[in-house]
Amino acid sequence: MAEGRKLVAILAADVVGYSRLAGVDEELILARLRTLRSDLIDPTIAVHGGRVVNRTGDGVLVEFRSVVDAVRCAIEIQLGMAERNAGLPAEKRIEYRVGVHVGDVVEESDGDLMGDGVNIAARLEGIAKPGAICLSEQAYWQVKGRLDLAVMDLGRTRLKNIAEPVHVYSLEAGAAARAKPLKGAARRQWSLIIALAALIVALAAIGAGVWHSRRVGAKAERVAVMVLPFANLSGESSMNQLAEAVTNGLADAASRFSVHVIAIDTAKAYAGKPIDVKQVGKDLGLRYLLRGSVQPAETRVRVSAELIDGESGVQLWAESFDEDRADLLQMEDEIVARIMNALIKPVADIEAERASRARPGSPMALALLCAARAGDYAAETVDPEKSAEVFKTCDEALRLDPRNVIALSVRPAWLLDGVDRAQSADREGDLSRAEKDVTTLLAVNPGSPWAHALKVNLLRMEGRPEQAVAEGEQNVALNPGFVQTYYWLCPSYTDAKQSEKAIDCVDKAIRLSPHDPALYGLLMTKAGALETLGRDAEALDWWRRSLVLSPASPIALRHEIALLEILGRDEEAKEAYRRYSALPGPKVSTIAELRACAAVPSCAASERNIEALRKAGMPEQ
Repeated sequence: MAEGRKLVAILAADVVGYSRLAGVDEELILARLRTLRSDLIDPTIAVHGGRVVNRTGDGVLVEFRSVVDAVRCAIEIQLGMAERNAGLPAEKRIEYRVGVHVGDVVEESDGDLMGDGVNIAARLEGIAKPGAICLSEQAYWQVKGRLDLAVMDLGRTRLKNIAEPVHVYSLEAGAAARAKPLKGAARRQWSLIIALAALIVALAAIGAGVWHSRRVGAKAERVAVMVLPFANLSGESSMNQLAEAVTNGLADAASRFSVHVIAIDTAKAYAGKPIDVKQVGKDLGLRYLLRGSVQPAETRVRVSAELIDGESGVQLWAESFDEDRADLLQMEDEIVARIMNALIKPVADIEAERASRARPGSPMALALLCAARAGDYAAETVDPEKSAEVFKTCDEALRLDPRNVIALSVRPAWLLDGVDRAQSADREGDLSRAEKDVTTLLAVNPGSPWAHALKVNLLRMEGRPEQAVAEGEQNVALNPGFVQTYYWLCPSYTDAKQSEKAIDCVDKAIRLSPHDPALYGLLMTKAGALETLGRDAEALDWWRRSLVLSPASPIALRHEIALLEILGRDEEAKEAYRRYSALPGPKVSTIAELRACAAVPSCAASERNIEALRKAGMPEQ
């Protein structure tokens, strides 16, 4: 690629006092930095559309097309670091400082960026306080009024090796450190199936565990949740309506988990009062208590929520996030969806462990083991031996209880995933088996959003995208916050030649669950939709964003290779093909294999892509 100039936003970040930290325990600090990169830094950059230009041992340089995206990315990283540092002594904290600038840069042939634009961002990072973000005047004026910023004007500042002083603004990333969630941000090695397993357990294990115990005559365990009215931390009357709507929405959403939700009128009696959670939990038979607040600023509203264990009083999960105030009605729905989607994984973990301890060897425990085995593999590969273990465990659970909702959910999900990856040894047979399971699941629990989401995926794999779209749109209308439906509805739009709708669908799903474990799949869907619209440069960008989260995805790498060739970047395409050839595990290795799996949406390739892959080095046979 030839050198060229362009105007971009640049984010530079590094660790404060890295040498001191490494001097104390280098192995520990390197391990913590690797975890931060996979759990927080890389996923946050990907969500906001950044491209990592360069890395040092403790720092990163990132390119963004939008200054707003760059600043929002910086804020989320700093808030995430505040979470992870909560409770640690000062000498053990890892703290980042960040600089953001927008300016003209030179892009080298290898993608590296050079010039004053990069140098200024790096110097701004160097003068930032720990946990803060320094913005150049050019960057600040593009975000002023669009983000709720608490900014300190540092005035014109001399920066090392920069000829003219730069007007600098310092942004404090905000609020006191929040409690650390049970699980971090999306980890790149998580696959779609681990998200499925979490959803299955969350939607089925709680209620189905009770249902199963009734079937076999055992005493049913009561699982109760109380949603306390969310507090309005301002004097604005409009926020009372929002707080009430969020409270009611969460209570309604929780009831769909097949658990008992304490009546709102009862919950109101405890609102705004100091309470002994363990005593209240004992009095009401609570498993969980959910509470939170809303706090408005000029253009944003901060929503905070926490989940409390009703037996021990321990905080199990907490999160805060900001939303635009432009559309309160839309915001109410999205706030509820974001909280419920964030809760799914921690609740799933807790309930799975509880059920396995209480009923080892039972159909429910076997089904949970089936879900756990389904989730325990890398995003990019499926081990045939592991597949056999998953099916054996699910088959045994269903032999003991043919209506076991968890096994009926995991088995077809796993079957369809194998078909989608073109790794099924018996495509038609697996589709038939998945259809039987989904039909039984819908008969057992006809109102389950998960069952209907599986139906969307089944219809798509059967080559019926229009019916998949109809089923998905109906499920979204009934359960707008159930993010899993979007994972199969969005690509169905592309298959049905409605690519613009696919892009909108992906954008909405990301808003509902911005740190979803299977986020890379959504990014791939958007990339594929852009590719069908002929927007090749944008599509390549989104395929590469997905590869940040799932770097060994053969599907994404194949598309990267093809688009690089189509865009005339032959050497890069050949290098990408070398990476593809070195991937472990099953993958399409020849043009003949690629043509043979054309019936699978994720495997199908256009003639121009096939020609591009051939040119990059893929053999015919």
